[in-house]
Amino acid sequence: MTREHGDDSSRHAGSDRVGDGLFSPDAYARDDESSDDRFYVAPRKVVHIDDGAIAALGRLYSEVFPTGGRLLDLMSSWRSHLPERFQAREVVGLGLNAEEMTDNPRLTRHIVHDLNRTPRLPFGNEEFDGAMCAVSIQYVTHPLLVFREVRRVLRPRAPFVVSFSNRCFPTKAVAVWLSTTDQQHLTLVRSYFEAAGGWIDPTVEDRSPGDQGDPLYAVWARTSAE
Repeated sequence: MTREHGDDSSRHAGSDRVGDGLFSPDAYARDDESSDDRFYVAPRKVVHIDDGAIAALGRLYSEVFPTGGRLLDLMSSWRSHLPERFQAREVVGLGLNAEEMTDNPRLTRHIVHDLNRTPRLPFGNEEFDGAMCAVSIQYVTHPLLVFREVRRVLRPRAPFVVSFSNRCFPTKAVAVWLSTTDQQHLTLVRSYFEAAGGWIDPTVEDRSPGDQGDPLYAVWARTSAE
């Protein structure tokens, strides 16, 4: 399996910037403000973390997600990193490249959707038992809107797992991400959960496998029971 070197990947970004109440609009500026669907039009069938980090992420998913549930893979691509033996009733991918998602063996179905252009998710309330966003949060330009939408489409007490490593496409990453460290990224993502509201039991962990390979960090929380 090929792997991208130097810069991590993801899906999505938009050119309009608005403040989210947590930071100024400039925090979500990017060097490349061109249309994201144009940037991601060509499929990138590579993995963006190495095998050790992928295995660590799979272990986390096994611990956090309920078996037999309906899961949402945000900013999805050609791999979801769910463990092979993990059983889900359905995995719905939401991303920018249809060809990538078509090749994803874990997706039951997929939808092409630009979160930065349209943060509102094309789903009804409480449709999913869990959600994930892998190595892509650094490209989200409206994080609080997205986190509120994820909360809306998840059932009570359902988890949302946000994971990332130490690489990115720097021209598409938001300024606040590029100007902070890995440890500060953990604090930043936790602040998204807290500022969005309606999330409980936030957990912040360094899940790096410790094999001198890619680091892996994760922040997750559950929707409130209200």
